[in-house]
Parts: sequence; structure tokens; C-alpha cells
Amino acid sequence: MTLIAFLRHLGLAAILVLLSASIVRLMIAVRVMDTPEARKAHDRPTPKGGGVGIVITFLAGIAVLYRFAAFARLADPYFLGVIEASAAIALVAFLDDLFDWPFIVKLSAQLLAALVAVSSGLYVTAFNIPYIGPLPFAWFGAVATLGWLLFTTNAMNFIDGLNGLASGVGLIACLFMVFIAQQHGGWFAYAAAGLLAAGIAGFLPFNFPRARIFMGDVGSQFLGFMLAILAVAASRFDGVELSFLLMPMLLSGVLFDVAFTLVRRTVQGEAVTRPHRGHLYQVAQRSGLRPVSVTLIHWGFAVFGGLCCLLFIAVSSQYKPAVPFIAVGPQLMWVWFVFRRARLAGIRQWG
Repeated sequence: MTLIAFLRHLGLAAILVLLSASIVRLMIAVRVMDTPEARKAHDRPTPKGGGVGIVITFLAGIAVLYRFAAFARLADPYFLGVIEASAAIALVAFLDDLFDWPFIVKLSAQLLAALVAVSSGLYVTAFNIPYIGPLPFAWFGAVATLGWLLFTTNAMNFIDGLNGLASGVGLIACLFMVFIAQQHGGWFAYAAAGLLAAGIAGFLPFNFPRARIFMGDVGSQFLGFMLAILAVAASRFDGVELSFLLMPMLLSGVLFDVAFTLVRRTVQGEAVTRPHRGHLYQVAQRSGLRPVSVTLIHWGFAVFGGLCCLLFIAVSSQYKPAVPFIAVGPQLMWVWFVFRRARLAGIRQWG
């Protein structure tokens, strides 16, 4: 990439950051309020819907990309699938912010949005296994992709409980993806991750360290869904295939927390769809750890995951299978740390 092209991209990103920030300011004035309740960390009514800035910025940027940046476009059916799916999940999540749907209704609406993406052909058809080679998925690839989209969408939604946590992790993941994709010529991943990063950068100063507004479901669900879509698109449909495992490593802190919590609650016989405050990050905050510290720790997990991605790309194929397990290492230490703090704080019931 030439310096002039990079400066052009940087200029567009700056415009999109300002667009996002302007929309977030507007949403603060609109004041769709998030009221405090037992399972939430805030203690006073706070506007939500700041994720509208992220959504509109991304959709505006993707429209520019579709019209003027042929070098970063996917083939039309897949590109249109990205646009239609992103608009669908944004609408679903915004309505959820307004009407606070029960989980089963929310999940059904997310499934419809995910089906929009998969029906356009955006799904994984094979997985490269070291020492073995490509493992074809056939029809199971579409089912597995649906599961990945739904899990990641809800993981980002569940983790969005402290100021700057989900948005900061999303920003770090996008910036690493921008760097990696640019290095290897994955131009759609480069552009799409950059658009998401610009939207988040316009929102984050209004949410961290003190929250003037929350992302709301429209932000967290949209962000999780688009990062999941980006993993699929970059692994198969871009100019160069980037490993699908990059995104799980970047989001390792988020995905591990949610998976661990689901397993723990299932084993303990708790209803997994019932609202609770039993995520690792929530228990850490309830045990006395400052919310800002918990957020920064999760940012650190995202940075570590990004470094694992760089290591994964750099090492020879025989060592690649070990790298994702390295990304999980800090999560195991985090579990031990949170359990210890919870015990010292006298927290017996995590739910």
C-alpha cells in the first residue's frame, strides 16, 4: 500500500470517527434511558443507544466501500450479504433496546439475521487441520457458522456490562485485524475492520472511563455479529484467506468468560437464560475490583490475543495448533484470581 493511499484511508477514518461521535451526542440528547436494576453495575439512569453511532458509521462506510473501492470488495452476492445481514442485526438489536425483548424472542430475531448472512453464501465450508489438511464441512458448515454468529453476537452482548469493556475489546480486535489484513492483502477485512474501528472510536470517549451513554444492545449485538461475520469473510471470501482462528484469539477473553459461565450455570442446574450477575467480570467487580481495572484487564486479554495472532501467522504450520492454547492461558489464571477474590469477599452465590 502506498503512503498516499494510507493517508486517504486515514482521512476517511477520521471523518467517520467524527460522524460516529456526532450521532452518539445526538443519542445522548434523545435520552432512551437504561434504568438501574439488581443485575446491572450502574446506579443511576443513563442514556443507551450509543451503538447507533457505530451502526450508522459502519453502514455509511460500507456504502462508500461498495461504490468506490473495488479493490476491497467481495464478490457481489457475499458483499450484499454482509450489508443485508448488518442492517438486519442492527434493526433487531435497536428494537430490543426499545422493547427489551425476552431472551427467546431476542435469540429468534438474531437467528433470522444470521440466516440472512448464511443464505447469501457466507459460511465456512472447510477447516484446515494441521498435519491433515482441509476438512470439508459440507452442509454442516452452514450450521456451524450459524452457531458461531449467534454465540459471538450474544457473547459481546453479555460482556457489555462495564464501561468500555465490550467496545474497547472490539476496538483492539479491529485494529489488530486491520494491521494483519493489510500485511497479507486481505483488503475487505482491512476495510471492514477499519470501518468498525472508526465507529467504536467515535463512541468510546463517551463511555469510558465515565459513561455518558451506553452502547445498548444495538451496539453490542451489532459489534459481536459483525466481528463474527468478519472472521468468516476473511477466512474464505477475501483476496487472501486469513485463518478463521484469528478472531477467536482476539476475542478470547470475551468468548471464554461466556463459555465458562454457561458451563458453570448448566452444571449447577441454573437456568442459563435467566438474567444474572455471575459472569467472571461481574464477580470480579462485585468482589471489590474497580470497574475500570476489570475493563483494562479485558483490554489486556485482547492485546494478548492479538499478539498470539501475530505469533500464529509467524510460526511454521507444525507449531500453529499450540498457539490458540497460549491465548487461553491468561483466562485460566483469571478464573483462579476471580475465584480467590470471591472467596475472600464472602461471595458464595455467583448467580
